[in-house]
Amino acid sequence: MPIELPSPNHGPRAPGATVDLLILHYTGMRSCEEALARLTDPAAQVSAHYVVGEDGTVWRLVPEERRAWHAGVGSWQGEREVNGRSVGIELVNPGHEWGYRPFPPAQMDALADLARAVMGRHGIAPERVLGHSDVAPSRKEDPGELFDWQGLARIGVGIWADAPESREDDSDCAGMLGRYGYETDGPGGVRAALTAFQRHFAPTSLGRDWDAAQAGTLRALLERVGR
Repeated sequence: MPIELPSPNHGPRAPGATVDLLILHYTGMRSCEEALARLTDPAAQVSAHYVVGEDGTVWRLVPEERRAWHAGVGSWQGEREVNGRSVGIELVNPGHEWGYRPFPPAQMDALADLARAVMGRHGIAPERVLGHSDVAPSRKEDPGELFDWQGLARIGVGIWADAPESREDDSDCAGMLGRYGYETDGPGGVRAALTAFQRHFAPTSLGRDWDAAQAGTLRALLERVGR
């Protein structure tokens, strides 16, 4: 059972709001203690529903029926009220600023159990499990390229696609990214959306230009979700 650590940083969801997104983050702070302190500090005005420690400890900060303040300004498939329709989970990790590192097995196992429970309670589809960088590509990098999205997808938390290089005309990078759900006309434009896609679905391509291998992966994902 999660350890209860109430945060004051939350508000009501809109009447009739549907929770259909699960957003995963890293804390991006030097220690677990710092992260928990910030997420429960009323002056910080940030929070998440849950925090998962590197040893697998889980804290509940905000009830799922409330709107936690975890995603900020974001968008997915044109939906901009991300906080209002999502549950947010923070994973303790120093992030790219303080010594980014892989997520330990105990942490990933605890996350898997928690995520499946959240998805079951709200009927969240696997393709609606996203990273913070997916919904805010111009601002965020988390949970990043070291996060094991592929392993989670094997147990139904998120989706993954291993695909051959595309042999069709996939020159429309922006169009394909936009159809999948990424915002391509934000401050970072197509480049930010492509980087977010790489961090999630093609980490070995991070920093590279769009190519046939990435196009094949994205085409397979689009086919899986019927877009």
